[in-house]
Amino acid sequence: MFNFFKHLAAISAMILLPIFLIGQDSNLGNWLVYIGSKKVNERWNIHHEVQYRNYNAIGDLEQLLLRTGIGYNLTPGNNNFLVGYGFIHSQNYIDQDEKIGVDEHRIFQQFITKQGIGKFRVQHRYRFEQRFIADDFRLRYRYFLAVNYPLTTPTEDRSQEWYLSAYNEIFLNSKDNVFDRNRLYGGLGFRANKNTRIELGYMNQFFNGDGRDQINLILFFNF
Repeated sequence: MFNFFKHLAAISAMILLPIFLIGQDSNLGNWLVYIGSKKVNERWNIHHEVQYRNYNAIGDLEQLLLRTGIGYNLTPGNNNFLVGYGFIHSQNYIDQDEKIGVDEHRIFQQFITKQGIGKFRVQHRYRFEQRFIADDFRLRYRYFLAVNYPLTTPTEDRSQEWYLSAYNEIFLNSKDNVFDRNRLYGGLGFRANKNTRIELGYMNQFFNGDGRDQINLILFFNF
């Protein structure tokens, strides 16, 4: 029991501590996210992802992100290694009325491990990115910690389940400004069946001296 509360305290600190770093100035935007996984067999899976990010509620494009990859389960369901590729088109404001488009090609490697602590479902994701932006090449490291907590009694197939979701993700560059950003998220999720779930949540991104708020609508689908 002592170990359980020790783990819970560590997880809570990891998720809640960055809230003290959030700046007062922030802009509200909207992210529409689809994350899917195609199971090839017990070991292999194909990841696919689309994110449509807006500066405002909808219609003012901030970023379009397309990501895919091939994953391998080191152990069934709990430890997955994935190699992937992402294309990111960004629309960056250079003043209040003018934007400039920037395209990025990204190769990444990631490792995801999952565990249960009582009713809590915990996920760690470690990601290493090689980023090609115009004539620039950058390296970035990301650590993602997520916790889900069921609000309803899980059925055998975990269908019709409501849950709370929270995560924190930190981004670190390999040089120059080492701290890139931090994302803090909390939301409410509904699992329709073992393959489909949807979340509505609020996220704050903290940059160096600045912040941005997002309303996130996320669909997860496995098939």
